[in-house]
Order: sequence, then structure tokens, then C-alpha cells
Amino acid sequence: MSRILYLQASPRAAQSLSIAVADAFLEAYRRHHPADTVTVLNLFQNELPPFDGAVLDAKYAVLSGKPHTPEQAEAWKAVTRVASEFAGHDKFVLAAAMWNFSIPYRLKHYLDLLIQPGLTFRFSPENGYSGLVTGKPAFLALARGGEYPPGSPAAPFDFQRPYLETILGFIGFTEIHTVTVEPTLGDPERTARSLGEARAKAAEIARTF
Repeated sequence: MSRILYLQASPRAAQSLSIAVADAFLEAYRRHHPADTVTVLNLFQNELPPFDGAVLDAKYAVLSGKPHTPEQAEAWKAVTRVASEFAGHDKFVLAAAMWNFSIPYRLKHYLDLLIQPGLTFRFSPENGYSGLVTGKPAFLALARGGEYPPGSPAAPFDFQRPYLETILGFIGFTEIHTVTVEPTLGDPERTARSLGEARAKAAEIARTF
């Protein structure tokens, strides 16, 4: 039995097209894996610990190989809890829209907490950086108002999909499936067609995820 962590990075709930695609993925997934469990974490409905002050000092202590002070050790527990919850799952589903060519600030906050030395990646002079979250697949359901096809004039403005795939790869993911709904602004019929295609593709990926 596998445990899935479903990260929702949208405040729009039922109106979110990225969540609609992720939900279609999980609906199909459950048909093939009825014993697996899904934990939903909506990043706009759950408070995240701050990443400043003693927490930031604790990170720099780790980076410099220094022991934590008692205050830093206590602050670092919040970061450790986020990473431990994440690493305790076997598979990952993420629904996220594009905000200002990038990702929602709540998702960036979560990733800034998650991606920490000794927790989700490590560094050695001999081997450089290596991820610690390995052997686990991820499914990304992304939505954006415009279109950013590879090689187009708009492609350099896409800091959503490349960033997410890169940052997950940095912490060890090698199996990342991405489905995108675009454009979500403009012609409603075109948006509906794109959403339908994304849902169908998501359901197909779910069969062997």
C-alpha cells in the first residue's frame, strides 16, 4: 500500500483548473490502487511555519557544520516536521497555477521549508549535490492563463514548469509526469477543450503511476 501526498497550491478550490486535473488523476488512480491512501495538504488553508530568524540561523549552522544553539534546535524542529511529513509519503501529486510567470507564493514558502541540507539533499566535495528523496514518482497538474510552448517567444517567461521540475529533480525525483492546462484565459471553448485533454492524459498516466 502506498501513501500519496496531494499538495494543492491554489486558493480557488472548485474553480481551480489545476486541482480539477489533479482530482481527475486521483479518481483514475484510486480505481487501479483502491488500497492506497491520499493525504490532502492545501497550502492556502494550512499555516506554514515562518522561515526567518532562528530558523534561518539554524539553516546556516547546518550549512557551516556548526552545532545548533538551543534556540536554533527548537526552531529547526518546524522545518524537520515539514520534511519528515513529505518524505513519509511514497508518491506525490501537486496542483499549481502560474502566478506572474512563476508559482504561488504559498507553494514557494513550502518548498523553501522543504528543501534543506541534510533533510532532502546533501552535498559532498567528492560528489557534489545529491537528492535524498529518491525512488518516488511525482505528478504535476499545472494551469496557466497564457500559452508557453517550447521554442515560442513566450517560452522564456515560463518559470513555473521548469522550476518545479528542476527543484524536484534537485532533491532526487527522476520520475516526474507533468500535465498542463493552457490557456485558461480567453476563449471558454478552447479552455474547456484543453481541460478535457489534460484530464484524459492525467487519467492515462494514473494507470501506471
